[in-house]
Amino acid sequence: MIRGIKFVGIPVRDQDVALKFYTEAIGMKVMTDQPFTPQQRWIELMIPGADTGVALFTPEGHEKRIGEHQSISFWCDDVFATADAMKKKGVIFTKEPTTEPWGSVAVFKDPDGNQLVLSSRGKQK
Repeated sequence: MIRGIKFVGIPVRDQDVALKFYTEAIGMKVMTDQPFTPQQRWIELMIPGADTGVALFTPEGHEKRIGEHQSISFWCDDVFATADAMKKKGVIFTKEPTTEPWGSVAVFKDPDGNQLVLSSRGKQK
């Protein structure tokens, strides 16, 4: 039986640049960084306090996905405060934090131009 999502993949061009961004600017921790293919390493990162992580890896033949909007939404308690902290570390937002009826949202990009969502839930009624 499926019990959850272990990781989601983020396609990247330069694994060293991506690793620095996701650990230093975003705050993720390295779980695995080892050789995988002659061209790439397998880099798996954990999100502190979460069961799901990310893999900085581009499957062969999927290079065109790099720099696109990724269907990944990272949740946090306060989008506005988290976005502010991320901006102080150099993260660029393509959509500034806004409040929606269902919660708050912002969109940021990584060094490869991948766009990722930052979101939080509003108060439950």
